[in-house]
Amino acid sequence: MKKTAPSHYDALQIGLHWLVAILIACAFAFAWIFDDMPLSPDKFKMINWHKWTGITVLSLFVIRFGYKLIRGIPDVDASIPPVQRKIAVSVHHLLYLLMFLLPLVGWLMSSAKGFPVVFWGVLPLPDLVSKNEGLADILKQAHELLAYGLLAIIGLHIAGALKHHIIDKDSTLARMLPFLAKK
Repeated sequence: MKKTAPSHYDALQIGLHWLVAILIACAFAFAWIFDDMPLSPDKFKMINWHKWTGITVLSLFVIRFGYKLIRGIPDVDASIPPVQRKIAVSVHHLLYLLMFLLPLVGWLMSSAKGFPVVFWGVLPLPDLVSKNEGLADILKQAHELLAYGLLAIIGLHIAGALKHHIIDKDSTLARMLPFLAKK
């Protein structure tokens, strides 16, 4: 028996969407800042903030994805052309995949480099692999590629939302920004 899709996103889904968006922006900011820093205690602080933010994104992803499976999400507006609906669904699937893979690969990389992740400085997380510099280098490259991929997909996601709001003048963006809904 197929479950009926909800008619709207609820407050938890909207809140998690924007919280994860902010955290992803912070993770990128931390990475860009520490990338140009000389080796120092401040650089290690930035790296730790980057790791903690990534693990938080991964944790919230699990909650968000689980809730999505339980509650469901509203269907894409039927008035949107089929090709655009397929693109929207594909972009969302890629966003979910990258929100999972990017922090997971970062955690694997940290383990392979021999630097444990201590979540928020208090909760030691298990190393997912043994120390292995060759693997660490591969994971570092994968982490960077996934990050650029996530940036590209986020760009498509934002461009699509703005297109719907500004050009199509439909309610797509209002689904995540309810104050935009026409009354």
